[in-house]
Amino acid sequence: MKIAQEIRAGNVIMHASNPMVVLKTEYSRGGRNAATVRLKMKNLLNGGGAEIVFKADDKMDQIILDKKECTYSYFADPMYAFMDAEYNQFEVESENMGDAINYLEDGMAVEVVFYDGKAISVELPTTVVREIETDPAVKGDTSGKVLKPAKLVGTGFVINVPIFVENGDKIEIDTRTHEYKKRV
Repeated sequence: MKIAQEIRAGNVIMHASNPMVVLKTEYSRGGRNAATVRLKMKNLLNGGGAEIVFKADDKMDQIILDKKECTYSYFADPMYAFMDAEYNQFEVESENMGDAINYLEDGMAVEVVFYDGKAISVELPTTVVREIETDPAVKGDTSGKVLKPAKLVGTGFVINVPIFVENGDKIEIDTRTHEYKKRV
């Protein structure tokens, strides 16, 4: 059992006796109100979507799914194709990919998640190393923790990096929080 505030995008939970993959989570805490979590979910069996608000401390059954180590092969709209060590190919719909789309590159090792023998989503490693494109830092803008936007080469996903990181540098990124960890 997990509580609602621990649920993240890509997790699979049981809701009204249907397995649902979580596409997006939004945590909010009002002044006097109890904290809530808004979950945007998709039914794994029929593809129907739902957006439901839970109390942050509501308990949910998380489904344990099969996982298999695979490598990313290619994108064939609307499916992402992955291959395992025995050259079996699996396809995952783009809307089930979540934030993984921002970090995928050819030959990248990922874990493909299965429910009843069907590939439903992808889990990335916790950190990835990517090359970035960014503008030079502005001289004199150095008080406190100053960040500037940087695009990942290949995907165009934008993250914030410290001002000392230069164009063409490789950086390590935490894929769960989308935050810069260190320069490699």
